[in-house]
Amino acid sequence: MPKISFSPIEELVIHEYVSIELDDLLRERVTPAGSVPLYWCDGLLFSFSSLPWTKDTIKDYMTGKIHWAETHYTVMEKYKPVLELKDENYQAQVKVRVIDTSRSALHKEFVKWIKARKNF
Repeated sequence: MPKISFSPIEELVIHEYVSIELDDLLRERVTPAGSVPLYWCDGLLFSFSSLPWTKDTIKDYMTGKIHWAETHYTVMEKYKPVLELKDENYQAQVKVRVIDTSRSALHKEFVKWIKARKNF
C-alpha cells in the first residue's frame, strides 16, 4: 500500500498587496479568451499571482513556503458565485466566477492578516 501524507503550507510570503475597486478587480480577470475566477473568503474578494516556478520557489514550496507576487482585493461582505462587469472594451456584460474558499485555512489566515492591517 502506498503511504499518503499531508504537508500543509507553513508560510505565505506576500510581496505586494493592494486594495482596489470591485470593477478594477473584475476587469483584471477578463481576458480575450474568457474570464479567470476570483476567490472569496470571509468578506474579502481577491486575486493573486504566484511567483514563477524556479529552482528556489520549488524548493520553498516543497518545504511549505509559497510566494504570492501580487495580491489585489476588495471588501465583499456576502458571497456571490458570479459577478458581472459591463466592460466597455467587449461591449457586453462579462461574467466572472467567484470561488468560495472559506474552508481554506491558508485563505482564512490571509484574510485575517489583511483585515489586521486595516487597509481596506
